[in-house]
Amino acid sequence: MTDETVAPLERFQAPYGRGVELLEVRYESGMRLLRVRIREGRRFTILDLDPSTAARWGGAMTAWAERTDPEGP
Repeated sequence: MTDETVAPLERFQAPYGRGVELLEVRYESGMRLLRVRIREGRRFTILDLDPSTAARWGGAMTAWAERTDPEGP
């Protein structure tokens, strides 16, 4: 089993009663990942993202939000 240290970054509610939690996971090797944990009732979806994937996903979501919300961020 790999030793990991988990630090909470952000937690918020999403539409339809979903909960989103962002965590930083650090491994003994020095690798760091962003863990996205989505709760839907009793079901959880967990994704571990490397910095490159997290940046690409974050950028795509920001671009979509800016195009969709006429008032901007």
